[in-house]
Amino acid sequence: MVFMIHNMQKLQEAAKKFGPLCVGLDTDPSYIPESVAKNFPSPAQAVLAYNKAIIERVKKSECASSFKIQIAYYEAMGLEGMQVYAKTLRAVREAGFVAISDVKRGDIAATAKAYARSHFEGDFETDIITVNPYMGFETLQPFTEYCASKAKGIFVLLRTSNPGAADIEQQELKTGGRVLDNVGKELNRIKQEMDLSFKGQTCSPVGAVVGCTQQSDAAALRAACPDIFFLIPGYGAQGGAADICGTLLQKAGGAVNSSRGIICAYKKDARLQDKIASASITLDDMAQSALRACLDAKTELLRFAKSSEATK
Repeated sequence: MVFMIHNMQKLQEAAKKFGPLCVGLDTDPSYIPESVAKNFPSPAQAVLAYNKAIIERVKKSECASSFKIQIAYYEAMGLEGMQVYAKTLRAVREAGFVAISDVKRGDIAATAKAYARSHFEGDFETDIITVNPYMGFETLQPFTEYCASKAKGIFVLLRTSNPGAADIEQQELKTGGRVLDNVGKELNRIKQEMDLSFKGQTCSPVGAVVGCTQQSDAAALRAACPDIFFLIPGYGAQGGAADICGTLLQKAGGAVNSSRGIICAYKKDARLQDKIASASITLDDMAQSALRACLDAKTELLRFAKSSEATK
């Protein structure tokens, strides 16, 4: 019997080969200077051009494992924005990268099935999506069915990096442990169930979103979910520490997302300040600055991952 290689396994292997950086294309039109945007028919088309320029450079430099596209920025641009979202997904996948769609879907019954179909088939087909389990674990089933049958992947919200995580995720249960600990147990249960479909693969197609938080929390979650691949937000512009990422990158590993830290890198790039001031900055300038930020992030993340491994 021939077993499929699921998309989370592909992402894990890409992270080992090219480094753990995941480039977040959470590209708001406001991030593009007016002097650049005016060269395109619409703000949405400027976003698409910038996304493609970054994808092209990252591919040539082999400095990232994947791209994450946050759908909200594209939905906010209306119908044209959703066309740009679809074209961005296509560009990512055609360049050979794993595409992670940050959609955080979570609903029940027929609605959950429709969400799964909308992101794993058709115009918005992607490789991996983020899902929200807080309406109950039954909401995950339509998505895990696609993992089993089509080798897709999902990242389940486990420990997010926002202060509001304390409102639900970290609440203590009467049965013991925190809410997020219960989610972790469910991910391990699903992993065991999925092992029958994906023998010999080194991680589950069902991963977890675990933000750069406290070092003690990172160590505990990595120990509790050794075979779960992590999507790690909070690094870069959100201030998450690279040493915490190093802890989370152990065992099954993970992909560390940086969005604004890369797509807005030009704003803090010393070599571009005169061009920004004179409104002469170009799309190429911005994309090159984004590439430099990617290369710096990759170097830092690999250093801390090796340091964390050495201190185990």
